[in-house]
Amino acid sequence: MENKKFDVNSLIGFVLIGAILVWMLYTNQDNETKTAEVGTPENQEVVTTNEVNETSASTENNTPATDSLALEQAKSSLGAFAYSATLPSATNKVTTVENDVLQLKVSNKGGQIIEAKLKNETNYDGEPVYIVKDNNASFNLQFTTTDNRTLNTKDLFFEPKLSKSGENNMLSMKLKVSANEYLEYVYTLKPNDHMMDFSIRSQGLSNVINSSNDVLLDWQLKAFRTSKSITYENRYTEIKWEYDGDSDDYTGQGDLDEDEDEDITWIAFRQHFFSSILLSNSSFDSAKFVSKNLVQDDEVDTLYTKSFAATIPLKMNGGELNESMNWYYGPTDYKILNDYDRNLDEVVPLGWGIFGFINKYLVIPFFNLLSGFLPAGIAIIFLTITVKLLLSPVQYKQYVSQAKMKVLRPEINEINEKYKDNAMKKQQETMKLYSKAGASPMSGCLPALMQIPVFYALFNFFPSAFDLRQKSFLWAEDLSSYDVIAELPFTIPFYGDHISLFPILASIAIFIYMTMTTGQSMQQAQQPGMPNMKFIMYLSPLFMLVFFNNYASGLSLYYFTSNLITIGIMLVIKNFIIDDEKIHAKIQENKKKPKKKGKFAQKFQDMMEQAEQQQRNNRK
Repeated sequence: MENKKFDVNSLIGFVLIGAILVWMLYTNQDNETKTAEVGTPENQEVVTTNEVNETSASTENNTPATDSLALEQAKSSLGAFAYSATLPSATNKVTTVENDVLQLKVSNKGGQIIEAKLKNETNYDGEPVYIVKDNNASFNLQFTTTDNRTLNTKDLFFEPKLSKSGENNMLSMKLKVSANEYLEYVYTLKPNDHMMDFSIRSQGLSNVINSSNDVLLDWQLKAFRTSKSITYENRYTEIKWEYDGDSDDYTGQGDLDEDEDEDITWIAFRQHFFSSILLSNSSFDSAKFVSKNLVQDDEVDTLYTKSFAATIPLKMNGGELNESMNWYYGPTDYKILNDYDRNLDEVVPLGWGIFGFINKYLVIPFFNLLSGFLPAGIAIIFLTITVKLLLSPVQYKQYVSQAKMKVLRPEINEINEKYKDNAMKKQQETMKLYSKAGASPMSGCLPALMQIPVFYALFNFFPSAFDLRQKSFLWAEDLSSYDVIAELPFTIPFYGDHISLFPILASIAIFIYMTMTTGQSMQQAQQPGMPNMKFIMYLSPLFMLVFFNNYASGLSLYYFTSNLITIGIMLVIKNFIIDDEKIHAKIQENKKKPKKKGKFAQKFQDMMEQAEQQQRNNRK
């Protein structure tokens, strides 16, 4: 909001407005602030209605029409809905409804939520988390009337009415054509719940709204920044929706001018850790989505992450509207969303396929168990230890395979030297050696591939774990954001303006591990067509150091702990379990045994021999 210079004219205007306000308060006692306290003193829910008058250069729709001339003027622009402009509610009054976790403010103008505050959450600066505030959101119905007018509910005034239904607070907002004809929004807020019931219905408007055209629901939101790194937060901010029963799609990280789907059951304006979700109790026939990235420069664009818009055609039945929905304002927390049993767990980016399965049914339940009695940082360490112990048999097979290849290395070198001018024969003899010795270079790769689903699942889990938000560990103030041990007076491209310690420690651990596992390979001559292992050994830690400097410190803590444990397991296996002499003796024993070849192996050998014979014939 711009600061206005305070001068004499402003003072006069302020006095006049004050005088008008006093007169209105005196003559309209029903418009005074009302407060109803419900429940026990220990757990009260407060429902308030506050009147806020807004000064405007144009007061055509802000001042109730009190004579026939004003009514006729309203009819010229609003038609049948001019009646709404004659009511006392035709002012910018705000109605507040709240429970233990959520506070909503609904304006008479548009009947829409103008403020949604999460009462138990704070952002990175310690300020309250608002999903809606300061005109960052809009909820509008656009329709045509039977007299060919195009109207928008955001410009019209609704009449509020608060009531109770058991423990639930109900707010009815009616846009009236007459005393008994109206368009109505009904908000029903339940105790201690981020999900509210929301419905749109009409009564007696079949001759007012043109039912041959769809009513367009236009929902827009500019997502507030709530995390320390706006770039990192923006990476997990997007529109996601469910269609065709159980399929889901999303807009992605870049700008999306328009995407469209049919049979939509819910639409989520997902921020990293907070979301607003509109759900249909049946389904929307279709919806169009637009997403714009608002962060072009993270030094300048620091308030919003993305701008979202969803346009939904609403069908009229019998000339009337009747849409039953739910609306969620709350954390993007798997535990909370999954409890609604509406497939809302898909809003949380846990990975697709097997990766999401591992997170949902293994990692999350176990981490919830650990974090129930351990601090978040210690829970991460215990989770990492458990994962590594479970994968240790797979790693053992990998190390045994590496040991066999190490023992066979002298014989492989002899074959390479003997047949250096005959690549076909060299490959054939090498395969024979592997077959006799019972070894294979692929046997070391397969165990490593088996670990990838677990590693990738955890890569998705830690950045999405709401339980890590604002949890500290050692020097890290927030495990869901980067840790800082030093601020830089400048910004390094791709690295940032700070130094994080956990990525440095993780990079060192990765470097040590890769030195231990690839050092032997680098001592041998580089094979043609094979990747440069020395280059990979240096690239991986460097990638970790740069890329993870702005990532969640909880993820870096996991990688640091994981690689430390891996190094320890490898040292134990190498020094106390694997005996190179025994492996060599076993290989020699395997060589003496006759090997029965399978059909595939025999066919492969026949093909190699035929190719070799063809090569000889060509030389002749």
